[in-house]
Amino acid sequence: MLVNRKLILAHFWLAFAVFGVALTLGAWQMFIRSPLGTWLSNPELYYRSLTAHGTVMGYVFPTLVAMGFGYAISESALEQRLVGVRWAWTGFWLIVAGSIMAVIPIALGRASVLYTFYPPLIGNIFYYLGVVLVVVGSWIWVALMSINLRIWRKAHPGAPVPLAMFANVAGSYLWAWTAVGAALELLLQIIPVAAGLKNTIDAGLARVFFSWTLHAIVYFWLMPTYIAYYTIVPRAIGGRVYSDSMARISFILFLVVAMPIGMHHTFADPQVGAGFKFIHSAFTALVALPTLLTVFTICASVEIAARLRGGRGLFGWLRALPWDNPMMLALAFSFVMLGFGGAGGLINMSYQLDASIHNTQWITGHFHLIFGGAIVIMYFAIAYDLWPHLTGRELIDVRLIRTQLWLWFIGMVVTTFPWHWVGILGMPRRMAYFDFADPAIAPQALSVIFSAIGGFVLLTSGIMFIVILARGMRAPQVDAGAYRFAVAVHQPATVPVALNTHALWVALMIALTITNYGYPILNLATTGTSVPAVYVGAQ
Repeated sequence: MLVNRKLILAHFWLAFAVFGVALTLGAWQMFIRSPLGTWLSNPELYYRSLTAHGTVMGYVFPTLVAMGFGYAISESALEQRLVGVRWAWTGFWLIVAGSIMAVIPIALGRASVLYTFYPPLIGNIFYYLGVVLVVVGSWIWVALMSINLRIWRKAHPGAPVPLAMFANVAGSYLWAWTAVGAALELLLQIIPVAAGLKNTIDAGLARVFFSWTLHAIVYFWLMPTYIAYYTIVPRAIGGRVYSDSMARISFILFLVVAMPIGMHHTFADPQVGAGFKFIHSAFTALVALPTLLTVFTICASVEIAARLRGGRGLFGWLRALPWDNPMMLALAFSFVMLGFGGAGGLINMSYQLDASIHNTQWITGHFHLIFGGAIVIMYFAIAYDLWPHLTGRELIDVRLIRTQLWLWFIGMVVTTFPWHWVGILGMPRRMAYFDFADPAIAPQALSVIFSAIGGFVLLTSGIMFIVILARGMRAPQVDAGAYRFAVAVHQPATVPVALNTHALWVALMIALTITNYGYPILNLATTGTSVPAVYVGAQ
């Protein structure tokens, strides 16, 4: 039951429009810093582009996808009209206003601080206020998801919450708490300086605040992808979810252990003690648990689909899978990139190994392979699956869809694998220019060229994706029927309270965050590591 289609489509179209802009900027950045491009006379233009790219890809694009998908889940899974539609539109327009407010100072060269803010760099105050509006708009979505679930619970006392909605609300709560770290950094540290109320900033404390957000935000980006793994893919390929309980446990684990781990991004920061760095490193290893559970459960679900299609033998069932189905293709590509990206993450979380690749192109390769690869390709799949239900029109060119997914996978591999390699060789990230005539780095030129080529393959795939959706708006009309989610092999009639509610796990998430962050924050707040602010764009 998708009643508010215009609301959902507005979120998706804005998401994919800004995605197209950010993707174009990314391809340009890779070209001008490669041997294929010429020296950029004003390197500050590169950092403007990099800030816009990161801000859109980090805050705006995935948030809009999560919100639009969340509204679709709420209406379809709960089979009730969305409560609070006016508030939902308010949240949407806040994100529009915040995005415009943030991008103007970036374009004017007044906020080239990258999406991670990087104090003591200080940009124009309107950039930060724009980011705040985006977050506030998303928090309206968080509140609406909780309210709609509560209304459904009152009408269905004791009934199992549909898996898609259970995961959707878990993701919204994770985002609400994740964003608090960046909000504290902005409100207590950065905005007072940007407003001229102070001229120094506690850079160490600000970085710890942002580490609160920096890694957990990745799991907020992941939530729609994992929801698609569990509740869309099995249905789309003709199978069933292997275990409803294991799926719920996976989302609970993300909710609990995704938060108290961000300080592994501060391994090189002297203001954070080694003990807490070790604790965060250990907790980071725990995040592998829900991913391993998911890989097992989804592989089992896929095998069920194959055997229902007549697959036989220990591995012979793999041939029975519907490889021409774009959803099956997207899942396979996503899992491959998640595997390589996750393996690289194990290096990042190691206190010792991180020292060899810290702030190198390895890091860029890692998070692009996870976000741009494993996550975004499933965003494509979600859009393809939902589009006929949102538009009443059929996406008829399945071959073009498959080509688009193949190009995205190939482009991401060609882009990120060389980044990992040159990162091992020591190439730093965030650099606007490299002189490849220098014999010291000349051997890295070929790898950088491959990455730049991969970037244009990604741009081609991204353009194809938007064209496919646009053509779908004019395709023949079709009765897509009700939008449904996958069901489990043994669909539960009842679910234990612990697997059907969020309160216990939210409380544990908050408690672990306070435990792992409380002392470092209090210690830095009382001792102080203030330094003079460096104003971006100052003449």
